[in-house]
Amino acid sequence: MQSFAHFSLFCALKRQLMKKNIAIFASGSGTNAENIIRHFEKSDFVRVALVISNKEGAYVLERAHRLQVPSEVFPKEEWRSGERILALLKEYEIDFIVLAGFLLRVPEVLLYAYPDKIINIHPALLPKFGGKGMYGDRVHEAVVAAGEYESGITIHYINEHYDEGSTIFQAKCSVLPEDSATDVAKKVHALEYKYFPVIIEKVLDQK
Repeated sequence: MQSFAHFSLFCALKRQLMKKNIAIFASGSGTNAENIIRHFEKSDFVRVALVISNKEGAYVLERAHRLQVPSEVFPKEEWRSGERILALLKEYEIDFIVLAGFLLRVPEVLLYAYPDKIINIHPALLPKFGGKGMYGDRVHEAVVAAGEYESGITIHYINEHYDEGSTIFQAKCSVLPEDSATDVAKKVHALEYKYFPVIIEKVLDQK
């Protein structure tokens, strides 16, 4: 019994020493960002250390403030080079980046600095309905217009091309003939909230 207790303590200390700091990039309301932050609030392994947005008025900044997570805004021109963003990530000792409703292209300097350490969630089953300009309601509207019988989420690593990084996880939901884009959005959002924090944790546990 004592040896098991010592082993458990060792594992807990090891996880604490290996604690991962993650940054969330978001452009909008930030519901997924808040869900992720709350998921890791009591974690001894993962900490959401920073929220970064490209929009001054994005509500995700208010969510971050309320949840006591530091946040920063960088205008679009700063994202072209990414140098100041990278400097901030280093200042906060960020190990991993999560895109949660982030609409800009991630600059190459960040891709090189964080190889296989930046993941995104897309509100459809890639490779369908992906690419530049395919985000939010545009995706759900396209799914309904195409007469799809299912949709879902794709969690994937990112690369220099929109929505073309390798897939980590997918989850599906049905699309009924009478479903509107709003109906599909509700089903997809439910999948996002259920799976995104859990998959982030699993990915980090393997790093």
